[in-house]
Amino acid sequence: MNLTNLTLKRLLGVTAVVATGAAALLGTGAGTAGAADRAHCDRAEQDVWSGDPSRNLTGHRCSIPTHKSRWYTVEIDTLVQTRYKGDTVDGGVDRAKTLHNRTIRCLGYTSDNGTVNWFGCPPA
Repeated sequence: MNLTNLTLKRLLGVTAVVATGAAALLGTGAGTAGAADRAHCDRAEQDVWSGDPSRNLTGHRCSIPTHKSRWYTVEIDTLVQTRYKGDTVDGGVDRAKTLHNRTIRCLGYTSDNGTVNWFGCPPA
C-alpha cells in the first residue's frame, strides 16, 4: 500500500510538471501571436458619452495587422477624447482631453480612405 501511494505521488508529480511545461509553451506562443496583432496610429479621436462610453475610435495614419484577429492592440501617438454632456452630440461638449502615447485594445476595425474605424475600444 505504501509503494502504491509513492508511485501515485510520483505519477501526479510528473503530470504536474508536464502540464506546467505545456502551459508555459502555450503562453509563449500566445505572446508571440499577440505581438503580431499590434497596430499603430499617429492620431486618433474617441467620443466618450456621459452615460455609456462609446466603444469606437477613429484613427488616422494607422498601420494595420495583415491578418484577422479577435483583439488588436492599438498604439496611438496622440489621442483626443471628447466627452459629451448627454447621450447625443446635441447635448454639447463637456470637455476634451488630449492624451499622448496611449495603448488601447480594440475588438476589430473597418478602414476607408486612410481612416481606420476601430470598434469595441473602451476609453483609455
